[in-house]
Amino acid sequence: MKMPFTPNLIMAALLAAPTFSFAASSDTSPVTQTAVVEHYADIAHHVYSDALTTAQALDKAIETLIAQPSEANLQQARKAWKQARVPYQQSEVFRFGNAVVDDWEGQLNAWPLDEGLIDYVADDYQYELGNEGAKANIIASRSLQVGNKKIDTSVISPELLAALNEMGGSEANVATGYHAIEFLLWGQDLNGTEKGAGERQYTDFSAGEACTHGNCDRRNAYLKAASALLQQDLTWMTQQWSPQEKGNYRAELLADSAENGLRKMLFGMGSLSLGELAGERMKVALEANSTEDEHDCFSDNTHYSHYYNEQGIYNVYTGTYTTVAGNTVTGPSLHDLVAAKDKAAAQAIQSDIEKARQQVYTLVESAEEKGQAFDQLIAAGNKAGNSLVNASITALVKQTEGIEHAAGILGVSNLNPDTADHQF
Repeated sequence: MKMPFTPNLIMAALLAAPTFSFAASSDTSPVTQTAVVEHYADIAHHVYSDALTTAQALDKAIETLIAQPSEANLQQARKAWKQARVPYQQSEVFRFGNAVVDDWEGQLNAWPLDEGLIDYVADDYQYELGNEGAKANIIASRSLQVGNKKIDTSVISPELLAALNEMGGSEANVATGYHAIEFLLWGQDLNGTEKGAGERQYTDFSAGEACTHGNCDRRNAYLKAASALLQQDLTWMTQQWSPQEKGNYRAELLADSAENGLRKMLFGMGSLSLGELAGERMKVALEANSTEDEHDCFSDNTHYSHYYNEQGIYNVYTGTYTTVAGNTVTGPSLHDLVAAKDKAAAQAIQSDIEKARQQVYTLVESAEEKGQAFDQLIAAGNKAGNSLVNASITALVKQTEGIEHAAGILGVSNLNPDTADHQF
């Protein structure tokens, strides 16, 4: 797999993750299901620890931007946001099958969002019909009227933002998480399916007369509060997978049967592969030619988000993870269990996963080497771009078939990965 040069050390280390090897281990003792589930929990802890570390680095970059608004500091904050997405996107494979993650992740990664809830937007802003919060503009408002309820927004805090999520019952009212921060750092992407991301000015964070679009003090307060909440949430989830904590989700998972643990692993891989990544994140956007349904729509970072979702699936199957520090974590894997029962099938399944990984990586190559990001690939009339996205969808469907095959070999019946009601 050809990897482009990047000065981003975190991303470079992860992109350089080695292709899985079938070389025999020096340890000839059979791999147990219990050991595989325990290593799965170890990988989850490493991934969430990295997500927290990179969120803390993002927070420092945000503090610098607020203290000294400049184009250079805005670019550094944007770079830190992209770095923070690398481990987080690899964590989404733990969401499906583990209710503790699925119930929690909406506050961090909900999308698409009606950004008019948060800040100023263009006059022709397209929003969800019937959403009374779509143009609420929290940053410009000291109070909000929601039905018969008046909400005091004079002080912007993590608690206030969390309470405003899904305001008025609309899932498009997303006030927190990575995408709220992304919108504040980039602003709206007004380029449609043409080249270019959001172009927010650094002066949107300046004090006094240098402030553009008004309310810079409240915009800064919002950015700080959203960043603080992101760190709080990631700290909690890291603790849920920590081997040092008592009575956490890790303990619950390992106290359950190993078979149920394997089911959660395989269901998580299959559901992310099929219903979420192939369906919600690719098929929906492609069929509607809709940039509003693009995952990282403000920054045009979607190609990397898709790739690292796929990398997360690869990590769980192979029992490997490359940390942001560049260290490779390895251990007992699903592949080991499958190979012990049917080596040929294990190789075929691994091949399907590697092919999907390579195919999804073509979206990265398109953006980074050819200058065509995901929002351009899904444009109506872009036959080559549409074909590239369709090829990724097809590879993900094939990968899911392999995951279901692995489940059958391991005796995990009726896996039924989530399709999100999509037909493939």
